[in-house]
Amino acid sequence: MKLAVVGGGSTYTPELIDGFARLRDTLPIGELVLVDPAADRLELIGALARRIFARQGHPGTVTTTADLDAGVEGADAVLLQLRVGGQAARQQDETWPLECGCIGQETTGAGGLAKALRTVPVVLDIAEQVRRANPDAWIIDFTNPVGIVTRALLEAGHKAVGLCNVAIGFQRKFAALLDLEPGRVHLDHVGLNHLTWELGVRIGGPDGPDVLPQLLARHGDAVAADLHLPRTLLDRLGAVPSYYLRYFYGHDEVVRELREKPSRAAEVAAMERELLRLYADPALDEKPELLAKRGGAFYSEAAVDLAAGLLGGGGSPCQVVNTYNNGTLPFLPDDAVIEVQARIDGPGGPVPLPVPRLDPLYAGLIANVTAYEDLALDAALRGGRDRVFRALLAHPLIGQYAQAEALTDALLAHNKEHLAWA
Repeated sequence: MKLAVVGGGSTYTPELIDGFARLRDTLPIGELVLVDPAADRLELIGALARRIFARQGHPGTVTTTADLDAGVEGADAVLLQLRVGGQAARQQDETWPLECGCIGQETTGAGGLAKALRTVPVVLDIAEQVRRANPDAWIIDFTNPVGIVTRALLEAGHKAVGLCNVAIGFQRKFAALLDLEPGRVHLDHVGLNHLTWELGVRIGGPDGPDVLPQLLARHGDAVAADLHLPRTLLDRLGAVPSYYLRYFYGHDEVVRELREKPSRAAEVAAMERELLRLYADPALDEKPELLAKRGGAFYSEAAVDLAAGLLGGGGSPCQVVNTYNNGTLPFLPDDAVIEVQARIDGPGGPVPLPVPRLDPLYAGLIANVTAYEDLALDAALRGGRDRVFRALLAHPLIGQYAQAEALTDALLAHNKEHLAWA
């Protein structure tokens, strides 16, 4: 089996490599290719990847290349983990929206739109090269904003699935609290990428007993603290929202906090410099502890599980993915991309599990953000100032014409080098 990672020079990659090495029986990779134009970083990551494989006795080979065509040639699956514009662009996404009184964040709000505009055209170009190299290859997208990027891939006819680590993070957290093996915990996970709720926590599978009420009663304080949300809110919802719902449920509070502290981008940039220094040590043959603070926890395990399921090599029968709605949420169009539990049916791809009728509290916000994502994808594909403005006006974190105008001007000013039409 050949697997390619586009964006293989990312400081995330050793997390992925560690999972490939540990879980080699689930996903038996014969050849792993790391693809990245950043030669210096790619050399460091590639060497560390080989040492990790060697330490754990993985028989597969690890190669590196800046040539995308060569890297994806004959690949059974291609993982995308890109950051167009690097941490410098992320720093901008997290700062200029604050000047307009809006959330500065790289996957939602105005910053998230900027990232989508930069990213979608690049990902579609890569996907076309993958299709030419091997039309049967699966594309697994971990590139944010995952929902919008996955929809762009699906609409262009690619065999694509979106992946996020939020659900597996909750699964691992809840399993630890319940003193259970993670595989025994099934989440009733529903929504859009970075806009999800855990409506149930079931033991043994999708038909198992729901222990979420007991979980909240016993461990609600710890869960709320992790999310930086009030315990009383979780009790009133009877559900566990993802961390990203804090940007909606506590928007003004978060804006005040973000204005008073260094950006996450600045923290990550400093962390990356230290990680690259550690990776350069020829004695290092495991992922360093610092990587756990970088983000993307359990990403490797989710990626292995999904790739194994898609390629017919095992994996969990039900996994949380981003895929077409196809009637799962009846208030959304079939071609909306949702994030839910799905059966992973090998070559047939994911099939979403049925979702009970949602409370309007959730359905209304999901529908609103889906409308924004429609407009965001249109702007990413066709460009134009007015399309950017319409997407920002539709976003529930913005929604005022004066803010949308100011944010449009700022977005275009900060992203000219990445937008051919600007």
